[in-house]
Amino acid sequence: MNRLIRKAAVTALGCAASTSALAQFTPTLYGLIDMSVGSFEDPGGSSVRRAESGRMSSSYLGFRGSDNLGGGLRARFTLETYLRPDDGAVGRSAADPFWGRSANVGLQGAFGTSVLGRSPSPLWNSTRLFNPFGDSVGFSPSIRQYFGGTVVGDSRWNNSVAFSTPEVENGFMYSVQFNAAEGTPGSTGKNTGVNALYTSGPLSATGTWQRVRNGPGPLPAGFDHQSTFQFGASYEMRFVRLYGQAGRVDTVADTDVTTTLYQLGAVSPIGLGFLMASYGYAKDKAPNGNVLRRTFSLGYDYFLSRSADIYAVVMNERVTALSSGNTVAAGVRLRF
Repeated sequence: MNRLIRKAAVTALGCAASTSALAQFTPTLYGLIDMSVGSFEDPGGSSVRRAESGRMSSSYLGFRGSDNLGGGLRARFTLETYLRPDDGAVGRSAADPFWGRSANVGLQGAFGTSVLGRSPSPLWNSTRLFNPFGDSVGFSPSIRQYFGGTVVGDSRWNNSVAFSTPEVENGFMYSVQFNAAEGTPGSTGKNTGVNALYTSGPLSATGTWQRVRNGPGPLPAGFDHQSTFQFGASYEMRFVRLYGQAGRVDTVADTDVTTTLYQLGAVSPIGLGFLMASYGYAKDKAPNGNVLRRTFSLGYDYFLSRSADIYAVVMNERVTALSSGNTVAAGVRLRF
């Protein structure tokens, strides 16, 4: 009987300790909802009046948390799913996995941060940081031209290992990322990405390289690999912040394609908001002819509070041999 009592007492103490640990480890719920209305027109298409989600920022819902392991070391996790509040669905499209934005776990300490799972690629991070419209898939010329059909695969990599250093005293930090193909149809190997970031006073600069050998979705016929180089910089003056990017994407397949991309932009504070302007130029060079893409976006983002803002954007896009596309839209974002 005494043995049973002791066993029950130990079990009870274990449960209490577990409950106490769970009480200290409380995940954080956060996210963003973005909706816009307007007239949307892609090059070569027709103008459509509609309400859309995720034009300025992709709507999402996330959970994150960390556990203090002592000695400055923490275990951390992130789970994020894209949302489409215009029709109540999850994902940027039906092709997305449920936790399509991020799904990873790892360690963080004085050495930096290392996570395993699905994470944004270094190229995605550098592209969104060095253009006036950030991660806007709807209005940013850079995001549309890199990730709207030029870059193979996704802005997130499955089955990946990602490491980033903390910012050091000289303002330099870097990140590296690898992923495994794990039997992805059409893949020819792993993906590799490297990014370096430098910040000193008003100047910030970045350099990124990645080689893609696998990715979700269909790959070009005879695909072997795709290499991307990108350089970006921004400079903050008294009333304006200037942005610039230059990149090159080489796709090796049955039909080799080389794409050169440039972007210039500026952001200027006006009242309680920001005026944003960006011009992007992309040229596909292929054996069957060249294709030029030019995108210009002008917008104003007005902050109602630290969490809520409203915006208005006009955008013009031109693609070789297609009619011009013109978009006029206004929307609201709420972060929580």
